[in-house]
Amino acid sequence: MWKSETRELLQTLADHTQNVASVAFSPDGGTLACGNDDTIHLWDVQTGERLHTLKGHTDVVDSLAYSPDGERLVSGSYDGTVLLWDLTALTFNQ
Repeated sequence: MWKSETRELLQTLADHTQNVASVAFSPDGGTLACGNDDTIHLWDVQTGERLHTLKGHTDVVDSLAYSPDGERLVSGSYDGTVLLWDLTALTFNQ
């Protein structure tokens, strides 16, 4: 992640196994969701720590969007599915 005004490198999120195909920031800006292969990684924007990995797709996750309240995440995949994730049910740091 880069700070656009200064082009300063803020975080390197290096736990991906393939190219990242989609990203979405949570409404509060505190979490970044990244679609990587058939998984979604949730990252803490401030620390760069991976908070959780969501598994359910069988092909590349190519679209992500948060609900306005940040409690849900929707993902679309090349596998032809759209999944709705309840983020309030997650235990983070796994």
